[in-house]
Amino acid sequence: MQVPLLRLQCGVNSYDWGKVGPESAAARYAATTATPDFSIDAEKPYAELWMGTHPSLPSKDLETQRTLLDMVQDNQALMSTEVSQRYENKLPFLFKVLSIRKALSIQAHPNKKLAQRLHARDPQNYPDDNHKPEMTIAITPFEGLCGFRPLQEVSHFLNAVAPLRQLVGEQAAAQFESAVKGSEDSEDVAVVQRNKDALRAVFTALMNASPESIETAAKELVAAAEGSPATFATSATTPETNPSDPAKLAAIAVRLNNQFPNDIGLFVFFFLNFVELAPGEAMFLKADDIHAYISGDIIECMASSDNVVRAGFTPKFKDVDTLTEMLTYSYAPIEAQKLEPTDYPYAVLNVPAYSSASSCMLYDPPIEEFSVVKTDLYRTGAKATFDGLAGPSIVICTGGSGKITVGHKTEEIREGYVFFVGATAECAIENTGTKPDEENAFTTFKAFCDLTGKEDMVNGH
Repeated sequence: MQVPLLRLQCGVNSYDWGKVGPESAAARYAATTATPDFSIDAEKPYAELWMGTHPSLPSKDLETQRTLLDMVQDNQALMSTEVSQRYENKLPFLFKVLSIRKALSIQAHPNKKLAQRLHARDPQNYPDDNHKPEMTIAITPFEGLCGFRPLQEVSHFLNAVAPLRQLVGEQAAAQFESAVKGSEDSEDVAVVQRNKDALRAVFTALMNASPESIETAAKELVAAAEGSPATFATSATTPETNPSDPAKLAAIAVRLNNQFPNDIGLFVFFFLNFVELAPGEAMFLKADDIHAYISGDIIECMASSDNVVRAGFTPKFKDVDTLTEMLTYSYAPIEAQKLEPTDYPYAVLNVPAYSSASSCMLYDPPIEEFSVVKTDLYRTGAKATFDGLAGPSIVICTGGSGKITVGHKTEEIREGYVFFVGATAECAIENTGTKPDEENAFTTFKAFCDLTGKEDMVNGH
């Protein structure tokens, strides 16, 4: 039997929101293992590197040029019998690198039942029947919108930002304020549901504003942003992380309007948490959670699906009715969306790794399809040896250089290289860089599916 270590050739999608030419990490990584006809066009945007078996852009074994899907379907041992049976002989996750120059759409991903209904009704716009919970880990500084703000902040902006209130309509705004006043922080189940219903009503009113009224309001908003940024002051309860600097919020609003003039997304901005992630920070988005990405390079891991319900910041198909119906309308500070990594207990660091403060950190969302381990090895010869898992893994290097070993097979691995590691295989990675320690980081991300529940036990799920 072949050694279960395959170097992958992964494709990159070119969407308008991607970073241009070699500025795009997704393009640079794709170019390290590209087909002969691929070269980076300095004028072209490159948005997403895809790693997995999804039919829209399947990865291939570099050596044989067979698709990874073919290989795992031919040899169930690469995935494990249990994973193969549970996920119909397909990789349960889709692993990506996104390079974001301009905002992605205001969007949410459907839950399993809704995905099946949407796919049956409209397979062109909803290409599969799977749900798509997803996790984002920043590679470079990242900006995004994620989940509804605490209700006090929504009420504050409805009062402080006149063009927003005009769009929503005085009646809808007043009804929302009246419904939630004094109960914004209540944890009583019935009250929380009432608050969610009020949020749904006011948000739906916003999303159904007429194009003419959006254009008028956008012009007023941009004039305010450029002339009196104090309009964007947040409420006293807003955490620093959201952020609370009015000049910064005003500048972001101007930037978004330049990217998508007179777009409803400019006003959705006031309903959602604004999140900034430093490299290594992460957030998890459940199915039916509203979000939009604004800028940065990220690792993204999700259930293997390409279903997106969009309603703003996009030239693509918009489905406002479905979006406003499907959302959970959960409201919480941005800290509730962030996912804190923990030490990964199933890897052994050697002495050079341990003594140079190298680390293996586990990002483990509360779903079974995937987890991700980020490994930083800081010294020449620093090594991490991973226990075999009861499922498949995909490893990408995002910085530095090293080698990866499975069984008797050792391969070079450097920035942009992607490998598939089969189930049960012990895997070791080692830093072969020669720079001083502080400049010698060798960084990898490893997405995997392990149905044994070991990670759940570690994290108390």
